[in-house]
Amino acid sequence: MARPYCIGLTGGIGCGKTSVTRVFRELGAAVVDTDEIAHELTGPGGEAMDAIRREFGREFSAADGSLDRARMRRLAFSDPQARARLEAILHPLIRAQSRSRLNAATQPYALVVVPLLFETGAYGDLLRRVLVVDCDESQQIERTMRRSNLTEGEVRAIIAAQVSRKERIVRADDVLNNDGDMSALRKQVEALHAKYLLLARDGDAAAAEYGPKSPGKHK
Repeated sequence: MARPYCIGLTGGIGCGKTSVTRVFRELGAAVVDTDEIAHELTGPGGEAMDAIRREFGREFSAADGSLDRARMRRLAFSDPQARARLEAILHPLIRAQSRSRLNAATQPYALVVVPLLFETGAYGDLLRRVLVVDCDESQQIERTMRRSNLTEGEVRAIIAAQVSRKERIVRADDVLNNDGDMSALRKQVEALHAKYLLLARDGDAAAAEYGPKSPGKHK
């Protein structure tokens, strides 16, 4: 069976990717969320945990056998080499799982949710378009502090390590603004859902109307 039309979904931390993804799922889109896959790989009995314990030590494993995420987050953001070692373990497993799930999808189109899509340059061979979820930086900080129990300084450090808001928007094919309420968000998602169904059905003919990405634009 042919792989569905694939759209990358990305955005800065706290921009609301989870809320956007939930609405797309409700509308019937296939969703392959790389964060969800990473959590499965690093959960109790997860496929990545043996390698993580060998690489970083058992102190990075919680009592239930899952990854001690708070400890690893502190290490990864303070030590770029440690972050690279972790990514070398996780990223090949995440990519393999993502491709497997896309190959099994039966919906016309699929969202591939990759928070660090532009930073890693991954999935370029799969994606036909990229959707960026955007919001004001002050909202990013407030939402992330509330959700993840991080300090403002910790959130700002994460934002600084990501591609800038301006660059994400320039490199996007579609931008969804998440500064408003849930009703406004849903209306935007519904419009994009209709567009993506058309693109999945009509391919290049519809892409000409909506402006396909240029070669190498999202690399």
